[in-house]
Amino acid sequence: MVGDQRGLMLPDLSRYRTGISRLRGLRLIHTHLKGEPLNQEDLTDLALLRLDMIAVLPLDGYSRSGLIQMAHLLPENPEKKVWVVDPPLPIGGLDIDFLKWIQSLEDEIQKKQRSIDLGGFREKAILISVGKGSRERLEHSISELKELAQTSGIYVVDSIIQRPHEVSPTTLIGEGKLRELLIKCMQWGVDLIIFDQNLTPGQLAMISDQTELRVIDRTQLILDIFAQRAHTREGKVQVELAQLKYLLPRLAKKTLALSRLSGGIGGRGPGETKLEIDRRRVRDRIHFLERELERLSRRRQQRRARRKRSSVPVISIIGYTNAGKSTLFNLLTKSHFLVEDTLFSTLDTATRRLRFPSSTETHPRIPEVLLTDTVGLIKDLPKDLMGAFRPTFDELRDSHLLVHLIDMSNPSFPEHIEAVDQVLDQLGLDHIPVLKIFNKEDKVNPREAEIICQKYEGVSISSLKPETLDKFFRAIEKKLESILRLTKSHSFDISNINSEGNEGRSWSFI
Repeated sequence: MVGDQRGLMLPDLSRYRTGISRLRGLRLIHTHLKGEPLNQEDLTDLALLRLDMIAVLPLDGYSRSGLIQMAHLLPENPEKKVWVVDPPLPIGGLDIDFLKWIQSLEDEIQKKQRSIDLGGFREKAILISVGKGSRERLEHSISELKELAQTSGIYVVDSIIQRPHEVSPTTLIGEGKLRELLIKCMQWGVDLIIFDQNLTPGQLAMISDQTELRVIDRTQLILDIFAQRAHTREGKVQVELAQLKYLLPRLAKKTLALSRLSGGIGGRGPGETKLEIDRRRVRDRIHFLERELERLSRRRQQRRARRKRSSVPVISIIGYTNAGKSTLFNLLTKSHFLVEDTLFSTLDTATRRLRFPSSTETHPRIPEVLLTDTVGLIKDLPKDLMGAFRPTFDELRDSHLLVHLIDMSNPSFPEHIEAVDQVLDQLGLDHIPVLKIFNKEDKVNPREAEIICQKYEGVSISSLKPETLDKFFRAIEKKLESILRLTKSHSFDISNINSEGNEGRSWSFI
């Protein structure tokens, strides 16, 4: 290949091996016509292309200098060096068995990669957050992203936060940071990059092309978690619909390799490309899933209509993911739904009857209610996910009261409250009365819990301690009574309670 004053154009190297545990298997040996040594552009090519070695033959005018300078990448090391640049040496003094040398280098790289004990087969990933916000806010956000990754079964090798003056519109991070990221991925055997920000289709394609690694964003990670944890037919349909709507605009790589040829006048040519076939199939699947979801939604509407006719108060537990909603629901209704200290452990709604312990003595008008457990919310909830799960969120529309459960032990709980309020506003549910319940009071100072409750006009409990639920019941009864007065209703008829085939549950203090 012959370059010009602007540089050297490299050919397409996609057919050469690109395994993250190995170098590419190519050496680049080129000339510098002004006698200059290896420059930053050469080292960038070495890193981005993961070359075995790059070497330059510096020429001084039209005379040969007889020197060669080489550089190669390094495995993970305490000095955090990415590469080593050897000093120029005479070509005649170059004595190296290159194949044996490169094999030993690759063996050393793989040895460093195996030093991470994953405890079984798990994917390794590096997390990246890019933004102009405060570092504290970005740290909280990437900490939540790490929890999401661990919930999905991913081992997080490292987290990177970048606060540039100007965010790159094509890759979010600049070329220098991208080069460092690629080397880090090679040194640790990482083949997955997760961005905390939602990437556009163009950004996703650009970063994937430049790094030759798998790249996903926050939305894709959440969708993966939902796909793992959906168990009911409706939940699986909702998740697949959201995944396909996310995928459709990202089918952007055009190819004529698998074109469908057609004949006849007006039909000659490449016909329907592989891209068009994929898009058509995705659209057809989306239409089928939307019809299936509508059919399942009609059944859910019938159950909701029966509950309306019964005139029993409906209370729904909402809140940020991992706030303890399912734990509280199990405690109140003596149910046994899955409870884990992970994000999105509950995806499917559940409804049970709850009998108030003080109803027979103080408030016989409201002896029991229907209690609903809902899917957890999260900041920047994907729009496609909100659209697909709208039938589930519609369960909240018939609620007389929303119990907003908040993990007061989480330092980011004010942001969690704001995120839940935003979702309720987007869903048009901000008109339903809300009672704030602060959970996990046993993990904070009592005085601090008291101050928080006063500030937000809420009540603190611990869903692991039944003795703290007395004030919880009193707060709900007080709130329901005020709702009754506002709606000018004097009693609820409980003669036709229907809890979707579930047995009635009663509460008794321990």
